[in-house]
Amino acid sequence: MAMEEALFSSSSSPETVLQGKYEMGRLLGHGTFAKVYFAREIKTRRAVAVKVFSKEKVIKAGMMDQMKWEIAVMKKVAHKNIVELYEVLASKTKIYFVMELVRGGELFSKISGNGRLRENAAREYFRQLISAVDFCHSRGVYHRDLKLENLLLDDAGNLKVADFGLSAYADHLRSDGLLHTACGTPAYVAPEVVKKKGYDGAKSDIWSCGVLLYVMLAGFLPFQSVNVVAMYRKMQRGDYACPPWFSLEARRIISRMLDPNPETRISMEKLKETRWFKSFGQQSWETRSNEKEKQTEPEKLNAFHIISLSSGLDLSQLFEDGNALRFVTAEPPGVVISRLESVVEGRSGDISVTKCEAGLLMEKQVTGKGGRLSLEVGIFVVAPSVLVVELKKLSGDTTEYRNFCRNELRPALQDIFLCGSPGVF
Repeated sequence: MAMEEALFSSSSSPETVLQGKYEMGRLLGHGTFAKVYFAREIKTRRAVAVKVFSKEKVIKAGMMDQMKWEIAVMKKVAHKNIVELYEVLASKTKIYFVMELVRGGELFSKISGNGRLRENAAREYFRQLISAVDFCHSRGVYHRDLKLENLLLDDAGNLKVADFGLSAYADHLRSDGLLHTACGTPAYVAPEVVKKKGYDGAKSDIWSCGVLLYVMLAGFLPFQSVNVVAMYRKMQRGDYACPPWFSLEARRIISRMLDPNPETRISMEKLKETRWFKSFGQQSWETRSNEKEKQTEPEKLNAFHIISLSSGLDLSQLFEDGNALRFVTAEPPGVVISRLESVVEGRSGDISVTKCEAGLLMEKQVTGKGGRLSLEVGIFVVAPSVLVVELKKLSGDTTEYRNFCRNELRPALQDIFLCGSPGVF
């Protein structure tokens, strides 16, 4: 509340009260055609943002139709992850957009301040982005200018998509069923848009979302060059590289979104069904550990997936059921994880190991019915300084999994078992 009052002191707005409805406050920002002010609705005391346009400037720039278009679009796409337009007011000289006040700033600032986002955080923002974009598509609206600067954050850290000034309706499609106006920001625009031969608005938005996910995870753009022409050539070839800290599943989903061929590019429906998108990421072991010290009920601290994979591999006597094993230890989660990491990283052969936000990913292509083997490791607090560690096979060949546990995990972990641990190998 004190911050809101400060935004009203020494108001920099030319109006003190806007049309008897809004108490105007300080200037929040400005662009070529508009200034944005903090304001408060007099009747409800709701804080809002008021975007003030000069009619003269808008008319001179030939942007009146575009402004009317943006108003129509924003009224059509009311969604929790889209900045809401409450109402539009006008005077003889000005036009006023009364909008939702989004206090958290741009996602761009969060990424630039931290270098990049952790994978779980990026996934959560990405889910919200896709929710908003998918909603727009269901209403026949294509954004066409999805970029980091148009992604805002509210007080609770939720993502809000802004700026529909370059959006298009489905009824803008020509007889070929495609859009033909080349627009957007060069680093984010899909390669087919640049070719000016017509493009699918939904597929071009998917490309832009792929660029955004890459930027969230990497902290920089996937396609960079000294000039725009060279950059477009890279886009058309799909010429980019993922940093080593990208998880395997993140790499896969990005490659399917940044497919230069719009015909084979992943659809919104298939994107939402991918394992990475649907997965619930885990907080860091250290964070969850600290939280557990403040809780009285035993609860899962974390889990990570080891996607392993060697062929060939019986160990039924070591398990309480066919796929799970548990043991008790007095070691902290960090030590358990470190020991597990040493087992994984010490494996020989062509198994690749990648660290990611969720833990470790091991991958090896194998033939046969088993396919890839996925192992989930969970840690539970049952008493102060006493943890239960559970290893569970999620998918893959059971014999292979059991031999991996018997031959590699047991020798590495048996010295941290407490006597009498249930179900220890």
